[in-house]
Amino acid sequence: MKVLIIIILSLVMGTGTTRISSIDQGSTWIHLYNESGQKYKTLSVSSVGEIVGYSSTFFITRTNHWYHLWDADGKKYKTLSISSTGEIISVSGDTFTSRTTHWIYTWDRYGKKINTRAAR
Repeated sequence: MKVLIIIILSLVMGTGTTRISSIDQGSTWIHLYNESGQKYKTLSVSSVGEIVGYSSTFFITRTNHWYHLWDADGKKYKTLSISSTGEIISVSGDTFTSRTTHWIYTWDRYGKKINTRAAR
């Protein structure tokens, strides 16, 4: 019975199995590609911003003084101020790393700071 409930819930809620294999940014469009190499989503650069980095589960864009976090389906779920985040230096797995003058921060994919260390 429990297995049947889990199967029904996963079908109703979706499995969230879309994974980003690559992102191609042109001058006006951003194309997301899945693990099969097929384009599955197209977003406008004017509404999304410039790609800063991505992993298989999320990507980050920049517009003016803001970073925006997007899921693999192309839905924005978090906005962070560049002044408080610093410059994003890498995105890997389910985390990203940013740097200010004196500090390096590690963030989870949801925009929660999980570690701070002194910059060298």
